[in-house]
Amino acid sequence: MAKSPASKSIKSKTKTTPYDVAEYLKTPEDMAAYLDAWLDEAPDDAAGIARALGDIARAKGMTQVAKDAGLSRESLYRALSADGNPSFATVLKVARALGVKLHVEAA
Repeated sequence: MAKSPASKSIKSKTKTTPYDVAEYLKTPEDMAAYLDAWLDEAPDDAAGIARALGDIARAKGMTQVAKDAGLSRESLYRALSADGNPSFATVLKVARALGVKLHVEAA
């Protein structure tokens, strides 16, 4: 007995690629909105906020951001990695180098 075409297994031809948010951060406004979203949605997630800064730094170019922040490229990558734990001074240097400001308002 032959199998009907509907019962044959269909193999997907969909190709997936890794998503990299840095590819979509094109303008200073995009970058500021992305960081602001992290600060609004996950204000207690220091590692996530550091990764967001890292995403923005990759979008702008890590070498230039490191230079503008007065850090080595390697230390910038380390500080803004998933396992990084940058000091607040480093966060401020990176934010300045990225051209973004951290904003405070009453809760």
